[in-house]
Amino acid sequence: MVRAFLEGYKKWLRDSKKLVNNKDNIFEKTSKMTISNSSRMMMENGDGGGSCLPCTPEEERQIVADLMIQSESDLRQGNLYFIISTRWFESWKIYVGKDIYDCLMGKQSPHSLHTNGATSLMADRPGPIDNSYIVERGEECEGNDLGVIRTLEEVRDYVLVPQKVWEKLFEWYKGGPALPRKLIENGVYSKSFTVEVYPLCLKLVDSRNQSQSIIRISKKSSIRDLYEKVCTLKGIKQGMAHIWDYFNKQKELELVISDQSLEDANLQMDQEILMEVEVDKYHSSRFDMDSTGNELALVPLEPARSSLTIAGGPAMSNGHSTDYKFNLYQGSALGSSFTDMDEGQGTYSSGRKGEKGGLAGLQNLGNTCFMNSALQCLAHTPPIVEYFLQDYSDEINMDNPLGMHGELALAFGELLRKLWSSGATTVPPRAFKGKLVRFAPQFSGYNQHDSQELLAFLLDGLHEDLNRVKQKPYMEIKDSDGRPDEVVAQECWNNHKARNDSLIVDVCQGQYKSTLVCPDCGKISITFDPFMYLSLPLPSTATRTMTVTVFYGDGSGLPMPYTVSVLKHGSYKDLSQALGAACCLKGDESLLLAEVYDNQIFRFLENLFEPLNSIKDDDYIVAYRLNKKGAGKRKLVIMHRWQEKCASDYLKSGDRKVSGTPLVTYLGEDPPSRADIEIAVARLLSPLRRTYSSPAKAHGDKENGFHSEAIDEHSNSCNSELGPMKQSPENSDLEDTSCRESLFHLFLSDERPMNFKPIQKDSILKYGQVLKVLLDWTDKEHESYDASYLKDLPVVHKTGFTVKKTRQESISLFSCLDAFLTEEPLGPDDMWYCPSCKAHRQATKKLDLWALPEILIFHLKRFSFSRYLKNKLDTFVNFPIHDLDLTKYLKGYKDGRSHVYELYAISNHYGGLGGGHYTAYAKLIDENRWYHFDDSHVSPVGENEIRTSAAYLLLYRRVESGAKVEVGETSQQSL
Repeated sequence: MVRAFLEGYKKWLRDSKKLVNNKDNIFEKTSKMTISNSSRMMMENGDGGGSCLPCTPEEERQIVADLMIQSESDLRQGNLYFIISTRWFESWKIYVGKDIYDCLMGKQSPHSLHTNGATSLMADRPGPIDNSYIVERGEECEGNDLGVIRTLEEVRDYVLVPQKVWEKLFEWYKGGPALPRKLIENGVYSKSFTVEVYPLCLKLVDSRNQSQSIIRISKKSSIRDLYEKVCTLKGIKQGMAHIWDYFNKQKELELVISDQSLEDANLQMDQEILMEVEVDKYHSSRFDMDSTGNELALVPLEPARSSLTIAGGPAMSNGHSTDYKFNLYQGSALGSSFTDMDEGQGTYSSGRKGEKGGLAGLQNLGNTCFMNSALQCLAHTPPIVEYFLQDYSDEINMDNPLGMHGELALAFGELLRKLWSSGATTVPPRAFKGKLVRFAPQFSGYNQHDSQELLAFLLDGLHEDLNRVKQKPYMEIKDSDGRPDEVVAQECWNNHKARNDSLIVDVCQGQYKSTLVCPDCGKISITFDPFMYLSLPLPSTATRTMTVTVFYGDGSGLPMPYTVSVLKHGSYKDLSQALGAACCLKGDESLLLAEVYDNQIFRFLENLFEPLNSIKDDDYIVAYRLNKKGAGKRKLVIMHRWQEKCASDYLKSGDRKVSGTPLVTYLGEDPPSRADIEIAVARLLSPLRRTYSSPAKAHGDKENGFHSEAIDEHSNSCNSELGPMKQSPENSDLEDTSCRESLFHLFLSDERPMNFKPIQKDSILKYGQVLKVLLDWTDKEHESYDASYLKDLPVVHKTGFTVKKTRQESISLFSCLDAFLTEEPLGPDDMWYCPSCKAHRQATKKLDLWALPEILIFHLKRFSFSRYLKNKLDTFVNFPIHDLDLTKYLKGYKDGRSHVYELYAISNHYGGLGGGHYTAYAKLIDENRWYHFDDSHVSPVGENEIRTSAAYLLLYRRVESGAKVEVGETSQQSL
C-alpha cells in the first residue's frame, strides 16, 4: 500500500509541475535567511502540545521516513492505516523541507518547490491535524465510526499513512479526528493489498421501533463480527438477535452466524439490514418493550429460499425454475455460495409488458453502470441467451485452474434467467457482482470502471468456467517456416481448440494473422492468433497548428521558429516528421524534441509514440538538429544566467537568474574535460556572434528573428580574447583556446535547482547521459553575442480572442478498421525478440483478419493513456446498422459462410474520464425493435437514434446466407 501511495504521490508531483512559480528566485532569497534549530526548539507550539518542540523538522522527516519503510516491509491483512487530509499533510511536508518520496528514494525531486514558495527555512510549523473538511457529515454513525466524503481522490484530497506514522504525528500535533482504515487482501488467484478507505456502510433497521442507524464495518469482516458489533451497540444478548438481508426493504435471507465474509454474503454499500429480537420471557428488559411497555413479539422467521437452479424445468410466475437438478452441489462451496441468489422478489411484476422477457433493467449498486451496460449487451446476444436459458450443467468445469470453479458461469446464468423472466422489471445484480469482485478485485469498490474491460474479463471467465477440455494437452508452437498460410492457420486453430473449447470459442472467437518483420535481418515471423474482440483506433482527421523553435546542435545556424500542422491526435513522431520537412532536415540529421519550462529542459520527448495531446498549447517546445551518429551518446545541456534589466534600465545586483533557452549537443563517448565543454559552448554560440559591419541593418534583421548576412570571418578571427580562429560551421571559435585559461564562466549542475559549482581547469566530468552546465554571461558575452535569439520562445499555439467553432469530427467504422490493419512499428516498450538476430528488435507488425466469428465485437478506443495525460475522444464514428460487409477484409480461405453482419447491441459512454455514465442500446430480435437500457430504466428507442458519438462497444451478429433480415429505417444510409 505504501508503494502504491508513493507512486501516486510521485505522479501528483509530476502532474502539478507547472503550479510551481519560480519567478522570484525562491531558493536564492531563502538562502540568505537562516533560522537556527535551537531558536525553533523554543518557538511556541500552539495547540500542538507543549512550549518546546519535541523534534527538529529534519528529525521529524527522518522519523516518518523510517516508519514508512518499516511498514512497507511488513504488509499483512488487518494492518491499520490512517487517512490524513492532503491540505494538512502538505503543510507538514513544507515544514520539514523535503518530500516524503525523496526521503524514501534518497534523491531530490525536480519539483521540490511548492506553490507558495516556502521551504523548511521559512515555513511555519503546522497546527493540529485537521481532517474536518474530508469527513462525511449529515449521518450519525453507531460507535463513532466516521466516514469520509465519497468523492475524494487519494493524493489530491487525502493521503494514507501507517498506524505508527499516525501515532507519531498525533503525538507531535494532536488534532484529528482519527480515521483508521484496515489493509485488506483482494483476489482469489491474484492477491493484492489495498486500504479499505470506504468500508461497508449498512443501515441497521430495528424492527422494534423502525429506528435506523449507520454501521461501518469492513467487507472482509464475517457475519459473526457483524452480529457481535450489532449486539454490543444495541445492548442485546448474543443469540437473541436475528439479522436479515433487507435489500430494497425485502427480507431476502437471514444472515446465519458464520465465518462467511460480508462481501461473500453480497451485502452492498448503503443497503439496509433488519434486526429482529427474540422475546425473553424470563429476562425481559427494556429492549424487549415497545413504547407503551408491552412485550414485542418476534416476527416468525422465514426459511431461507434456495434458487440454485438452471432453466430447463417448469418456470413459476416469478421466473424461477422448480427443477432442482443441481441438488448434488448442495453442501459444497458451489452450492453454499448460491443460497442467497433469489434476490429482489419485489422487482417482478406480471403486469409489465405482458409476458415478454428481456426488458428488465439492472439496478445500479453504486457506480455499476459500466457493469450494467456490458451485461445488457451480453444478455441480448442471441446464442448466449439461448445457451444459458437451457440446461448447461454438463458443461460446468469445476476443476479448471484458470476458471472460477463454475461460480461465475452459474452467477451469470442465474442473472440472465432473471432478466428474461416474463414480466421482470428491475433486477439487482448483487450476487453476480459479489462473484465478479471475488475473482476480479479490480472491479471492487464503488468507483467507475470500464465496460470493455468488464466485458473482456467476463467473456474470458465464462469460457474457462465452460471449457469442455478437462485436461489441457501440451502444444508445441511451430514457426511457419515458409509453409502455406492455410496450413499454418489451421494448425494453430486446431492447437487452440485442443485446449479451449466452449460456447464462447464457438460464437465469439475469430482468428487473425500477425506478421512481424525484423528491421535488421529481414526475418519474417507469421503467427495466427485467436481474438474475442477487435480494439480499433480512432484515426483523426482534425489537425492542430504547433509552433516549435528549431536549434542547431552543431552551431551551424540560427534558431528559427516553425509552425506546422499535425493531426490533433497524432504522436511526437508526427510532429518530428512535420518539423523535419519544414526545416529541410538533412538525411544524416535527426530532431531531438524537448519541453522548456522555467528556462530549463523539463523533459526530452524521446518516446516518439507518445500522443501529442500531452503537449498543451501554452507549453514551450523546442527541437535540436543533431547528427544521427551521436544518437545514444552523452547529451550536453547548456543553460544561461544573466542579469535582467528592470523598467528603469537599472541592473539589480541580486537579479541574476537562469534565463533564455538551453542549447543541446552531443559529446563524445569519453568523459569530457572542461576544455571539451568550452569548445562545445563556443561552437553553439558562434551563430549568435554580433556583426558590426552594418549595425542598423543587423538590428532590423534581428527584429525579424534572423541575421541577413553570414558571420564575417575576418572580423571574427581576432575578435574579443579568443585569438585567431578558423571560421567555419564546424570549428568557429574553436581552434586556439590556449590564449587564456578560461573562455567562459562555467558551472556544473548537480540536479538541484540553482545549485551549481565551478568547473575546475583540466577537470574530467564523470556524469550520466545528460550533463548540465550553466554559462554565466558577463559583459564580454553580451558584447560578443546577441542573446535575443535565446529569449522570448513562442508557445506551441497562441489562442486568438475568437475561436471558430468547428463541427463535430466524423469518421467511418471502415477507416477505424483500416487503421487497425495498417502496418506499424512496435513501441519501444514492446520489442520483439528476433530468433535470427538473437536480440530484441523494434519490428514492424501487420495484422490481417483471417477468420471471423458469429458474434463480432468492436471496441472503439476512445480512451488514451500516457505517462502525462489521460484523454477521451468524442469523435463521431459512423457505423452501419445493417449489411456490414467485411468480405474484402478477410484474408483467409473462404468457407462459404457469410461475412455480412448486423448490429444488435451498443455500449455507450457519456461524459469524460473523471466519471461519466454508461448505458446500452439493445435490439430484441423477435420484435425487431431497439430499446435503451439506462440502469433500471428501460425505454423504446428509434433505430435512427442509436448512432451517437457515445458509442463505445459495437456488437454485431453474422447474417447467414439466404437468411431474411428485417431492414430498418436507416439501413440504406451510406457511410
